[in-house]
Amino acid sequence: MLELIKAGGLVMVPILLLAVLALAIIIERFWSLRSKEVLPPGLGAEVREWARGRQLDPQHIDVLRRNSPLGEVLAAALDVRFRPRELIKERVEDVGRHVAHHMERFLNTLGTIASVSPLLGLLGTVFGMIQMFLKILTTGVGDVNQLAGGIGQALISTAGGLCVAIPAVMFHRYFRGRIAEYVIEMEKSAIALLDTIDEGILPAAKPARRRSDA
Repeated sequence: MLELIKAGGLVMVPILLLAVLALAIIIERFWSLRSKEVLPPGLGAEVREWARGRQLDPQHIDVLRRNSPLGEVLAAALDVRFRPRELIKERVEDVGRHVAHHMERFLNTLGTIASVSPLLGLLGTVFGMIQMFLKILTTGVGDVNQLAGGIGQALISTAGGLCVAIPAVMFHRYFRGRIAEYVIEMEKSAIALLDTIDEGILPAAKPARRRSDA
């Protein structure tokens, strides 16, 4: 394996660095985008029970906000729960965009790796062909080993770039789809909470007025 990497030329160095970076991003995203970390089981139902039980003091909401991405979205709805439904939906959508952007962290880098790696492999191919033609000019076509060296460098660098790019593209699309599914589930939980708020279960924020003696 080491001999193949050496035979691929200097272009193999950035290709290997991109491979290590892509592997690190994939492992980190798998860990951060675990279902129980993004959508803790039963959290939506628990928050609705908080609403029914009138356990919506600022401390509960702050704990919910730090709990998970889903908790952050639900806390945004509870922060403005006494406003009209349309305003609550706007707040939830704004916070949801920020949460989705945070979940997509490093995915742009992974997509860039998927795009750049084949180009580096192609660059290695060009270097290998240039090296081969330069040797032909100096020694002629009689030395088969020199010709094989240039062709080998071209093929190895191309293969290296593709070996990095193909998994990067696959995992980039996989994580994008996974995040889209999480966003849909968060929207469902937020809508369910809004329905609970609309039912009038939550207490009014203002104290009740005293009845006049008249």
